[in-house]
Amino acid sequence: MTYEPKNFENLPGTEGFSDQLLKNHFTLYQGYVTNTNKLADTLTKFLKDGKTATPEYAELKRRFGWEFNGMRLHEYYFGNIALGGKEPDRDSDLFKKIVENFETYENWEKDFKANGMMRGIGWVVLCYDSTANRLFNVWINEHDAGHLSGAKPLLVMDVFEHAYIVDYGLKRADYIKAFFRAIDWTVVANRFNKRL
Repeated sequence: MTYEPKNFENLPGTEGFSDQLLKNHFTLYQGYVTNTNKLADTLTKFLKDGKTATPEYAELKRRFGWEFNGMRLHEYYFGNIALGGKEPDRDSDLFKKIVENFETYENWEKDFKANGMMRGIGWVVLCYDSTANRLFNVWINEHDAGHLSGAKPLLVMDVFEHAYIVDYGLKRADYIKAFFRAIDWTVVANRFNKRL
């Protein structure tokens, strides 16, 4: 199977995200798609050639998680942004679950934003653990470390510098505010509704 880059050309014009920033970010994302495909092909060839016990195979296998997760997390991220954003539906199952797990929506938002302000590069993800029927805000370092196994990503925010530095310099808090204005809560709620 070959992965095709998804089209996010509906996002330029989003308040708080310059077209240049988005175009640069789309190019970066397309690189993850390209590298995921290249690695998948190379790993298949190594398997066919009986080279699975080589150090090269092992390193490429480790790298595959980085490229694949870089591709997929960007798809979640761009997918939960919309021109003008869409407010959360306070009657939705997701909103009720947020309140159940964090006591208030405001507590959840404060925690999510605090994760986004942590030093370092990575991702902040609101995810759902079906085993405990619980939501968590998690920090994913890089792309391949920090995932909660089996948890479904619902809302993804990129906090690598490439996601904001062109527009905000080092003012990550201003980027996070812009991100929150652009969240499409309809998409996030649909991800929650399809969680099982």
